[in-house]
Amino acid sequence: MAKLVSRLGHIAAEVKDFVDDRFSLARVRGAVTGALDIIFPPHGFEPRDDTADSDGLMQSGMSAGAWSQIRFLANEGCDMCARPFQGGLHFGAGALCSACIDKPFPFTRTRAACLYTEASKDMILQFKHGDRLDLAPMLTRWLQRAGADIFPAADALVPVPLHPSRLRQRRYNQACELARPLSRLVGCTFLPDTLKRPKATKQQSHSAEQRWANVRTAFAVSKAGEKQIAGKHLVLIDDVFTTGATLRACASTLLKAGAKQVDTVVLARAVSQQQEL
Repeated sequence: MAKLVSRLGHIAAEVKDFVDDRFSLARVRGAVTGALDIIFPPHGFEPRDDTADSDGLMQSGMSAGAWSQIRFLANEGCDMCARPFQGGLHFGAGALCSACIDKPFPFTRTRAACLYTEASKDMILQFKHGDRLDLAPMLTRWLQRAGADIFPAADALVPVPLHPSRLRQRRYNQACELARPLSRLVGCTFLPDTLKRPKATKQQSHSAEQRWANVRTAFAVSKAGEKQIAGKHLVLIDDVFTTGATLRACASTLLKAGAKQVDTVVLARAVSQQQEL
């Protein structure tokens, strides 16, 4: 009987060791990660290179090499539109480019986290169209850094809205997914329903004049929204500043509805190749 008890105890110890080994935290984590990679394949934002080290990917899906190619901005460009000055010159705080001097935007200031180049384009498009909402926390931090001198005096953040048909197609508004967590980080009110886009517009063309004609009457402020923004300092949140037509239309609509001041903060500023200096 004593031998039987001893043998059963030995078997129990072996079973425990087996379970501890097979179901350790590391093994469970590895199994779960493997399963998730099958369902949601990881994406890298590195130029395709079969010799690249796959272990070099960061949590954002970006390797150190791809990260180093992004040109982050530090308010060295035009204060109104965030376009870098040619030659990489810096004329000091509040300086405006010739285009903004000749034809000012209705918003006062713009801050952009980075330039919209091949290095940043794929990530932003994946976030915008590819359901990569896992990138939102990182991109939100980019916006927080870019608008650090704007947010302290702001009352509320207003995401650039989508038309309902476009929202159904994409399933989410990328500007909202940035503005919502950003509002908590910077201590501003989040106003997702104040600015509406009741008019559907065509896909944006490359001409600034055509873009403006396309969106100039596309936006409206709700009656409830007018009370929310009266006399307030607002910050528009969007992904990319190209010609500024959409942001111009949004800012004009908000100011006409009673806002005191409108600034804009975006992920990226698109510029011509000659200006990427």
